[in-house]
Amino acid sequence: MAQSEQNFSIEFFPPKTPEGSEKLRVVRAKLADLHPKYFSVTFGAGGSTQKGTLETVLEIRSEGHEAAPHLSCMGSSRDSLRAILNEYKSHGIKRIVALRGDLPSGYGSIGFASGEFRYANELVEFIRAETGDWFHIEVAAYPEMHPQAKSPQDDIQSFARKVRAGANSAITQYFYNPDAYFRFVDDAHKIGVSVPIVAGIMPITNYSQLMRFSDMCGAEIPRWVRIKLASFGDDSESIRAFGLDVVTGLCERLLAGGAPGLHFYTLNQAVATSAIWKRLNLARH
Repeated sequence: MAQSEQNFSIEFFPPKTPEGSEKLRVVRAKLADLHPKYFSVTFGAGGSTQKGTLETVLEIRSEGHEAAPHLSCMGSSRDSLRAILNEYKSHGIKRIVALRGDLPSGYGSIGFASGEFRYANELVEFIRAETGDWFHIEVAAYPEMHPQAKSPQDDIQSFARKVRAGANSAITQYFYNPDAYFRFVDDAHKIGVSVPIVAGIMPITNYSQLMRFSDMCGAEIPRWVRIKLASFGDDSESIRAFGLDVVTGLCERLLAGGAPGLHFYTLNQAVATSAIWKRLNLARH
């Protein structure tokens, strides 16, 4: 696939303080110079950042960039989701990242089961029924299996249901094993799912933080990478330099193997994503 046909995007989370908002404006200005296809903005557990997501998305739009809000069905009713969708439509937002999302802490399976929507495919169906083809809908994919899936076969079928419900493309959970990604894409093709599956990329800048995130989401850190990172101890400069090499190499292999794009999980930081982007010599899209 030619690089001109590949899409490169960047993800933020909505700030919770005025200081965080100001910091994100500075970060966003630096990353906007890379000319990503769009910026996505996450949605907190149980809809906890709904207002912040909207505010951040509208600010991105006002700066002249394409923005893609995340939308979760956890903690949301049909009426509240309908209102959110209409709000985004009224501001000309054309892309949505539709997710099942996480429950707020303290909620058990009973609370989960009693929601109006249980799964992301139901949310995708609802968006399509309410808005037709207005939105380009992105959904999540898990090359190393969703941590709550019963089996890899169950997981790929869950992904297929989201696509058949009306998703246009997918973004993966981050990973460091490209073979897992390519196998997932092959498995999807075998069951008739051919939408673009963009690879999610997490720059490596902090070892303990990476371990914590990976434990929560089920992303595997290859043993050799984990051992090397641990060997640096508190040497943050060496961790960042090694992480830059590892993630750049991962991206190079993914793009050479035909990945339709890369989606960078920035954690509202600019330096690592900018460095990888420039090493890859990604052209303006």
